[in-house]
Amino acid sequence: MDIRLHISKNIISETIKISGSKSETNRLLLLQSLYPGITIENASESDDSEAMRKALAGNDSVVDIHHAGTAMRFLTAYYAIHLGREVVLTGSSRMKERPIGVLVDALRALGADIEYTDNEGYPPLKIKGKGLTVDSVTIKANVSSQYITALLLIGAKFENGLEIILEGEITSRPYLEMTLSLLQEVGIKSLFQDNVIKVSPATGNQQPAAIIVESDWSSASYFYSIVALSEIGTSITLSSFKKQSLQGDRALADIYQDLGVTTEFKESTLTLSKTHNSKSITRNLKDTPDLAQTIAVSCFGLGIGCNLTGLHTLKIKETDRLEALKTEFEKLGAEVEVSNDTLFLKPSLAINAEVAINTYNDHRMAMAFAPLAIKVPIKINDAEVVSKSYPAFWEDLKKVGFEINTL
Repeated sequence: MDIRLHISKNIISETIKISGSKSETNRLLLLQSLYPGITIENASESDDSEAMRKALAGNDSVVDIHHAGTAMRFLTAYYAIHLGREVVLTGSSRMKERPIGVLVDALRALGADIEYTDNEGYPPLKIKGKGLTVDSVTIKANVSSQYITALLLIGAKFENGLEIILEGEITSRPYLEMTLSLLQEVGIKSLFQDNVIKVSPATGNQQPAAIIVESDWSSASYFYSIVALSEIGTSITLSSFKKQSLQGDRALADIYQDLGVTTEFKESTLTLSKTHNSKSITRNLKDTPDLAQTIAVSCFGLGIGCNLTGLHTLKIKETDRLEALKTEFEKLGAEVEVSNDTLFLKPSLAINAEVAINTYNDHRMAMAFAPLAIKVPIKINDAEVVSKSYPAFWEDLKKVGFEINTL
């Protein structure tokens, strides 16, 4: 489905209910499978979370998680310790191009039985579940946090717990801390000191836990962008969020201050208001790389520049997000330079209208570029890709004043 977006009036002040965090939900679904008794409220309705539910509930010999990157990483670890279970874990054609060797190497070092069925270092994987007896592993700290999180989620199932030694500078640390906080909520102890994480073994006395998933901050980012690109005085209220959030993308509230947006917390809601003008920004996003596309589009729409670094993990997402951004920005008239881990956007006041944005099977490409319709009419190809993380996205944009037509 291709669509055209534009607005004919100012953004409407509206309250939007965003569904639960995909990141929290997928971690909790796996923990729920390992420790029955956990109940989950406000779970994500995303395709990725549905892929996790289906895989964990089934008993198929071949498990296809399609585009769900978190499911691929988390389930690789899960099936590795699933005694007596043999499974081939596969996904979409793009998933078969996304490296998983770092995680497989770590699991093999712990004693796992995992084979590549096609290309070395990439899915599909043939996994034979067994008891893992080695209780310490070393892994590079600058890899995707999902590799490390996959190990953390199964760590308490080891007889002596699990020690993970991280080599080098840590990427996406908030996502690791989120995982450890969720482990604590279900009764599993851990210690994160310097570059070593220790997960204590499960006692067998885990208490039933009812956990309410906070709404997704990554999904909130698109409304920050909408408010940033709107007139001073515009506001949108979002629920349900916590001021003391587990999610790294909570950094939005600070980052978008520079882009003219203030955040007011009240009970479980946050109100975003355009209160002042913006300025060019320089940011290291190593802890929040999923925000890069949204921030870059906001800056382009505001006519200001940005210099974003710490983006090396974007090369192995649903698409090579840095190259995809460069291609689509240039169609819009932007001057942009990218490297393996940086994006530099030059200030520009002109935006080409009626450009069709390609989405590359990447939900964040569709959602990040959508707010530009406040400035000029734009088109989004394969718009249904948003269902990966935010199925209600286009309906929620209509609520705040976007006019959306199917092409």
